[in-house]
Amino acid sequence: MRRTVNALVLGNGSSGRWAAELLRREGHAVAVLDGNDAWPGGDWDLCVTSPGVPLSHPWQVAARAARVKVISELQLGASRWKGRMLAVTGSKGKSSVVKLVADALNLAGIPAIPCGNFGKPLCEVVLSCEPEAWAIVEVSSFQMETTDDFHPEAAAILNLQEDHLDRHGSVEVYHGLKRKLLAGAKITVVADAAWDECLAGSYFDNDILRSNGEIAAGLLSAAGLDRDRIAAGFKAFEPLPHRMQRIAEISGVRYVDDSKATSLAALAAGVEMCGGPVRLIAGGLAKGDDPASVIPRLRSFVRKAYLIGRCAEHFFEAWRNAFPCELCGTLERAAVAASSEAAAGETVLLSPGAASFDQFPGYGARGDAFAGFVRRMHQSRRVTGVLPLDGSL
Repeated sequence: MRRTVNALVLGNGSSGRWAAELLRREGHAVAVLDGNDAWPGGDWDLCVTSPGVPLSHPWQVAARAARVKVISELQLGASRWKGRMLAVTGSKGKSSVVKLVADALNLAGIPAIPCGNFGKPLCEVVLSCEPEAWAIVEVSSFQMETTDDFHPEAAAILNLQEDHLDRHGSVEVYHGLKRKLLAGAKITVVADAAWDECLAGSYFDNDILRSNGEIAAGLLSAAGLDRDRIAAGFKAFEPLPHRMQRIAEISGVRYVDDSKATSLAALAAGVEMCGGPVRLIAGGLAKGDDPASVIPRLRSFVRKAYLIGRCAEHFFEAWRNAFPCELCGTLERAAVAASSEAAAGETVLLSPGAASFDQFPGYGARGDAFAGFVRRMHQSRRVTGVLPLDGSL
């Protein structure tokens, strides 16, 4: 039996609330800091931090000064989870792979719960799920800042881009936090084209996401699925919306909704995943990143950028000497312009690299609007090779 401790939880979001609940159910004394709460002083045995609280936050600074051990909610939950675990990290595609792996295991009759940075916090899973299930954990660099004891059955890094430098300070630190996940895993899974036969006919059977599909297959194999059951999982997979979601292919032009890409790093990763010429729709409410920083990653792929939203002129000034750009203002005008100029073999990609709140209530509404514009532009045309506009392939 664990000794009773005085625990302080940093942050009262979903992760913080479930960490506090888990500790209270174990009989520990728990206090929670939220909002503008000041460091309370006193003697604390443990701090559990939410992923939204960076190392530079005054709470974390005060904890280190008081020599209080700080761990992530992820580490707390993992230390209490009695079942088996797979973990996924990377700059782009994590949630889709976590969902695929969990869905495929459940389809095969093996209980699995998507959790961590996507789905339920791991502490909630500990309290609400039977340990016979597999925990399929999406892990973020924010969580790994304060995680040093995490041992999944198998783990994978999907890809590494430049992201979250405002929090981590350098790309080396960011990549190091991602790679840290692999140190504690029993098995490291990498992309392997030997799994390609399992991907045929699935959402991952295209150039955009193939390597992520190969990694997902490797994780499923590590969990005990054979090739037939892995292939069945891919065939039945329903992808998450607005994450490199191919919504249509019309006259040889692909239309892809990546509205979830609200940072320039995610935008650049989306462009690269297309693997060919791109008509890029970008813009919205900028997050402060320098749009010129991604030019080296865009130049080889972007045939033209169609710019929307509040930061359209900012992106235009940064990019106009690197590739053609057009100020469109609204998403509808951009979709019409890109569609009218796109040629067979090209991709019209909505990957904004910015938040949506200047013109839409959220990235989901922005992606839905894009799909609606594509549908209306082409519903009266007699075309061949049209794929369903709901993302199913």
